[in-house]
Amino acid sequence: MSGRQPFRELTSDFTPERRQRIEAMKRELLAEMPLHELRRARALTQQELAETLHVSQPAIAKLEQRADIYVSSLRSYIEAMGGRLRIVAEFPEGEVAITNFSQAGTDDGV
Repeated sequence: MSGRQPFRELTSDFTPERRQRIEAMKRELLAEMPLHELRRARALTQQELAETLHVSQPAIAKLEQRADIYVSSLRSYIEAMGGRLRIVAEFPEGEVAITNFSQAGTDDGV
């Protein structure tokens, strides 16, 4: 026997409370991630995303490494993965969605 088991068998004896904690941790980890991890989580390669955006693969690699990026470039990147970009400011008393960027033009250079 190889000692390997399907994941569902490894977790079959978890209590409902433990399953809830694991699910909460999973949601937290998925809520924040760098662009390259988001792309991978969406099962896309840099090349596939580049083709969708009509740019080169190195342009995608460069965008994923930037610390400072145009909102329009980020919007195009997110939309190419099937998402929608929202910019939200967080304050102690609550969150505010910033709408100035909702009509921003596209950046051809991604």
